[in-house]
Amino acid sequence: MRIGILAARSGLTTKTIRFYEDTGLLPAPPRTPAGYRDYPPQTLTRLTFIRDAQTAGLTLAEIHSVLTIRDSGHPPCQHVTDLIDQHLTQVEQRLAELTHARAALHDLKHRATLTDPADCPADQVCSILNIGPKTGPEAL
Repeated sequence: MRIGILAARSGLTTKTIRFYEDTGLLPAPPRTPAGYRDYPPQTLTRLTFIRDAQTAGLTLAEIHSVLTIRDSGHPPCQHVTDLIDQHLTQVEQRLAELTHARAALHDLKHRATLTDPADCPADQVCSILNIGPKTGPEAL
């Protein structure tokens, strides 16, 4: 199958397919006598896997590691499970950070509603955001 047909069927661009080939995610396909790439039908399955793995949050390097295991004749299930666990841990940590940030922003928003710009001290850039430890002469 020529690259244009593969691109249309996979929903990817020919540039992306060539990039995947250059980075080793796709094996180099055989060439026609005229020099055109002639991808075997299973390439579409591989491209679908790459897209699905990216949607799940795997990096191209991680996807490459999964494909390397599969290409060596072994099932990559345990490796994929480990990657999912790692990503899930990262997402949960990020969610906790975002929850903390949201609470801080709600506090700042409340502070902003109570702040009269006319009362903003001249020695501060913005009293709404001045939430850290005191610095300067008043801290001594």
